[in-house]
Amino acid sequence: MPRTVRRFAGAFVAVAVGIALVTAATLLFASGRPQVPDRLAAAGVVVRSVDAVAPADSFPPPVPLSSDAATALAGRLAAIPGVAAAVPDRTFYMQAIVDGRPYAADGRRQDAREGHGWASAQLGGLRLTAGTAPRGPSEVVVDRALGLSPGDRVTLLTAAGPTSYTVSGTVDSPGFHVTDEVAAALAPGVDTIGLMLRPGADPTAVASAARAVTGTGARVLTGDDRGALEPRDDARMRWIGMQVLTAVAALSGFVTVFVVASTFAFAVAQRRREFGLLRAVGATPRQIRRTVQGEALAVGAAGSVVGMLAGTAAATPLGWALVDAGFEPATFRVRLVAWPFVVALTAGPVVALAGAWSAARRAARVRPLEALREAVVEQRPMGWARWVTGLLLVAAGAALGVGTATSGSAQHSATFALYSMMALVSGVTVLAPAVVGPVVRLLRSPLPSRGGAIGMLVRGSALTAARRTASTAAPVLLTVSFAVLVSGMVRTSTGAYAAGRSARVDAGWVVAPDRAPGLSDAAVAAVPGAAILPTTVFVPPAEGGAGRASRTAFGVDPAAFAAVNRRLEVVSGSLADLRGDDTVVLTTSAAAVASATGSGAAVGTGSAGASGGAMPSGGAGAAGSAGSSGGAGVAGGGAGRGGVPGVYPVMFADGTVVALRVVAVVTDASIPGDMVLPRAVVRAHEPSALTSAVFVRDRVEVPAGSGARVVDVGTWAAEQDSAEDRLVWMFTVLLIAVSAGYGAIAVANTLLMAAAGRAADLRAVRLAGATRRQVLRLVTAESALVVLIGAALGGVVALGALLSIRAGLAEQVGAPVELVVPWTVVGGVVGLCLLLAVAASAVPTLRTLRSGPVQEPL
Repeated sequence: MPRTVRRFAGAFVAVAVGIALVTAATLLFASGRPQVPDRLAAAGVVVRSVDAVAPADSFPPPVPLSSDAATALAGRLAAIPGVAAAVPDRTFYMQAIVDGRPYAADGRRQDAREGHGWASAQLGGLRLTAGTAPRGPSEVVVDRALGLSPGDRVTLLTAAGPTSYTVSGTVDSPGFHVTDEVAAALAPGVDTIGLMLRPGADPTAVASAARAVTGTGARVLTGDDRGALEPRDDARMRWIGMQVLTAVAALSGFVTVFVVASTFAFAVAQRRREFGLLRAVGATPRQIRRTVQGEALAVGAAGSVVGMLAGTAAATPLGWALVDAGFEPATFRVRLVAWPFVVALTAGPVVALAGAWSAARRAARVRPLEALREAVVEQRPMGWARWVTGLLLVAAGAALGVGTATSGSAQHSATFALYSMMALVSGVTVLAPAVVGPVVRLLRSPLPSRGGAIGMLVRGSALTAARRTASTAAPVLLTVSFAVLVSGMVRTSTGAYAAGRSARVDAGWVVAPDRAPGLSDAAVAAVPGAAILPTTVFVPPAEGGAGRASRTAFGVDPAAFAAVNRRLEVVSGSLADLRGDDTVVLTTSAAAVASATGSGAAVGTGSAGASGGAMPSGGAGAAGSAGSSGGAGVAGGGAGRGGVPGVYPVMFADGTVVALRVVAVVTDASIPGDMVLPRAVVRAHEPSALTSAVFVRDRVEVPAGSGARVVDVGTWAAEQDSAEDRLVWMFTVLLIAVSAGYGAIAVANTLLMAAAGRAADLRAVRLAGATRRQVLRLVTAESALVVLIGAALGGVVALGALLSIRAGLAEQVGAPVELVVPWTVVGGVVGLCLLLAVAASAVPTLRTLRSGPVQEPL
């Protein structure tokens, strides 16, 4: 019985750990459904405008209604029987200034930096804890957590700049509430109208009547469906968390199958004589197969129960960790539902049976004559089929590596790199028995000749049992290659994209937000430079589509923008014509889509592209000479040639539609968006839009309390995606930790099982004159050599893939890319495998050496 427990201990641990992770992940997944925003919880029915068409965005913004349209619709909805009030909910940026800086105690809550009209307070069931509702344009109701009382003065940062308000009251809710007139001025566009129901009103009946009023122009939501109204940042964060949980569950299941398969394969190899005896006394292959499958089923069932209990206990702390890490919003709560437990209890036996399937078939093929063998001599490590398979996989990996280096798409490059590594790892694993010999000879330095008989035995054991050495090193190879490739790819791509942003900008310093989502107009006016004011606009969708498509636009001063943009390339027209309130500059892709939809008259491009193409940075040519030297091919609204739209209808954030004249077309690489507008146009249609950055030549001073700071271009470039980069890196470390843990379990389990079969050999070495210390050195050196072989092969495979990734990234960003390998992570993975490998071989060896003289196996 103890031998049986030891034999399947590794498989049991693997199943228990895997099911624990699957249970925790599925419980968290089931708890991750969208939550109804607190500020709309008291509205029994909510009318939301339709989402924009945005295939590339999983969280498209809603198409806004103009102020007049929202007021008219609210009036019709208020007339529905059972509706007490229909309240347009206006949302805009507002943040408190505390101690000279934007208040960021609730920095992860988007609603802590939002303002609303006082009428919206009833949608969340808010009640004043002190004071009165705001009555004048300079009064505000604030969150009681700010520590303010009615009558206190508070400075609030808006898109216009710091503004002084008087606190009229407090509530127990994040955010700010001003008069409805102030809210309408700060947020003229409306996308949500909440319906307050009379007592006893049926939400279903009211929702049906509301749909009759809105038709197809809006969505009517009740009950849990109102969770679709959660902030886009929270929805995106929740989606990232779901991807993390799904990946962890999938990786756990896959690697558990791998560990169980290796455990049972090794167990069957050790029990060939036992199965041969069973066959000799009359057992059929089917009975042998059922014996192995029964053992797997018992291991899987026991591991499922233990794993389910452990995963349930770990779910709540893991949920807190996900919130702290930013993978889930602050409103996330763990809920206990039935289906994750059903999955856990079912998955354990299924995974164990799947892992033991091949081993059971191999055991059933054992012949009765196997019982007569006195020694098991390893056959030739490599057959011709294995050679062909391994070489084909390596060749495929090399070809995919070339594709990675030459791909012009980031998505395709990452896909090629992943497939390249998978092919190379599989190929090297298949060829590992043939590679063990050369690698052992290459790694003689860790086992020098002066090591005497111990070093000779270590090398001899690895060379004569190449297949055993290769199978033990395979988990290390997989784990190290995965850790090196994934961590190196994430770190290298992060640096590459930052280098690409730096190369795009011709400036020395950047004025960036400080503890705020963007810069106010006051901060922009205080410094000279090129300011970028982003906004979302809505245009007719692709041909045959319905609704409106969302597009990213930037409000700029054309001359300043051209001076700092090194990648600006005017294809047609002149950037200098970007002035007034009815002009726009499109990218080539946006212009092509606009022409295909027939949304505007087409005008000719002339020959401006030839003479007004890649303008030098810092000069006036990029801003003005494209049109003058190449012909003003796009300016004007008449029809012409070239398929470029002359008039482009755009809906802004305030819900108004304006027909804009296309005055120029630039390449897609010129801007990280779809169009460029005059800054004044963006500000006129979106009063709460925030400037993302201001690029300046020399270092400048920013006003205190403006929510701005000055950083160099390199720092700005690295910080642009810092939040997402942090989440991706934490996701990467989590996956590496899971992979490394399973790899270490697989190595330790294999060595633990192998130690039992080598007891006679070790005792023979002891009788030959070796001391206990020398025998212990022998087994630990063998374990270290196996880990070193796996680490070396895995590192070489991953390094080749990383070099091709670096070449592809350099081609994409147009700048030199530094190869970054987080050696601390890789060292931790190798160290974990080495520690468990040494422990798994040393502990049973010590027990064997204490048990007495040599005993020949029966």
